Amino acid sequence: MTQTKKNQQSPQDRAAGQPAPGSAFAYAPAPESRSVVDIAPSYGLFIDGEFTDAADGRVFKTVSPSTEEVLSEVAQAGEADVDRAVRAARKAFESWSALPGSERAKYLFRIARIIQERSRELAVLESLDNGKPIKETRDADLPLVAAYFFYYAGWADKLAHAGFGPAPRPLGVAGQVIPWNFPLLMLAWKIAPALATGNTVVLKPAETTPLSALFFADICRQAGLPKGVVNILPGYGDAGAALVAHEGVDKVAFTGSTAVGKQIARTVAGTKKKVTLELGGKGANIVFDDAPVDQAVEGIVNGIFFNQGQVCCAGSRLLLQESVADEVLDALKRRLSTLRVGDPLDKNTDIGAINSAEQLARITALAEAGEAEGAERWSPACELPSAGYWFAPTLFTGVTQAHRIAREEIFGPVLSVLTFRTPAEAVEKANNTPYGLSAGIWTEKGSRILSVANQLRAGVVWANTFNKFDPTSPFGGYKESGFGREGGRHGLEAYLDVR
Repeated sequence: MTQTKKNQQSPQDRAAGQPAPGSAFAYAPAPESRSVVDIAPSYGLFIDGEFTDAADGRVFKTVSPSTEEVLSEVAQAGEADVDRAVRAARKAFESWSALPGSERAKYLFRIARIIQERSRELAVLESLDNGKPIKETRDADLPLVAAYFFYYAGWADKLAHAGFGPAPRPLGVAGQVIPWNFPLLMLAWKIAPALATGNTVVLKPAETTPLSALFFADICRQAGLPKGVVNILPGYGDAGAALVAHEGVDKVAFTGSTAVGKQIARTVAGTKKKVTLELGGKGANIVFDDAPVDQAVEGIVNGIFFNQGQVCCAGSRLLLQESVADEVLDALKRRLSTLRVGDPLDKNTDIGAINSAEQLARITALAEAGEAEGAERWSPACELPSAGYWFAPTLFTGVTQAHRIAREEIFGPVLSVLTFRTPAEAVEKANNTPYGLSAGIWTEKGSRILSVANQLRAGVVWANTFNKFDPTSPFGGYKESGFGREGGRHGLEAYLDVR
């Protein structure tokens, strides 16, 4: 490694966890080129295979969270546009559902291959529009997106053998509303099983991250998908509400906040619509005294600081056995001091930008509440960029079950640390939440993993790892984390009439 300018390390480098000047391990900037993706100045709604203006002509701007730069202007869907898209999907359903599963599979395989071919372009786009580091979009999001389409393509001609009866039928039109934290991955979770089972789709992406869904619309055209099978409606909450309430929608799939999930449940109550809701979480990451500390620390970091903590299943509550609490915390603080915060397009960046000003305000307010209620706040030395939406990786100690930061979903890079003495106490504290989406267990004893996991009221429990996903595995929650499962064979049932 060249040693030129070795003593000219900037405050931003030091804040971002860069090693001291002269270190053999000092990092040089490694930005991914923006030129690999061509963002148009404006985009329309994607209805019946064509891009079109909103009926009332409304538009909104999507900005890059790391710079506050306007990336593009996007048509804003309203109630009339929702009706038009649902009608297009209903018309397309007749022919799409009549296709043999092997023919539908060909389209899904084609989409998966195109996603792989355009993965670099899509990774850059997602980092620009969402704010997450390029190494996450490149190495985690995009491979999983393609994997979900490949996986459900394989199921399309085997539905009679999925365990849902000899001739399960598609439901019809699926209205899908996805969040901004994993825009393309959540799209894949929703669209792939819907198409494999013979349904057609009207999808509303989040207003802060519409671009990857619109690029996916272009992929659908590139793959030759019949018109009307997939429709994309960028817009705000009113468009999502109109889609959920539309009488032509047979299936509602939503990923997002618990508050909105409750509204959706009230809207569809008394109707024949089938619903899956994947909502908020307050996952517990439990570290026992025999856990491998270095491995656990990496899992803790991945559990809460991946995607800036903007993950429904984030391990936002760390439960440490008292006898190892100090050791783990010391190691964790050392590790946090090495994280690099900054430009999402830099391949060395560990923590990118918060998705929006509104989300940053929520994170800030809850962190301030933690301090006001007596918890001890700590962050590594961190000089944040002057433009964009940023929050330093933060942990709180001295947290009790009564603190808001232990009860409420922060959806940011904030970790609440609690302690326990016995496995029974760990289980009791982990389950003491209105949520039930995820949990993690760190121990070398397989018997303890099985015993504790069976007692945790969480939809997914990871053992000696965290945030590991696979298209063959079902995912979903209990209590206020929602109901229904996405992924795996279980994810097919939500889109089938299995009576």
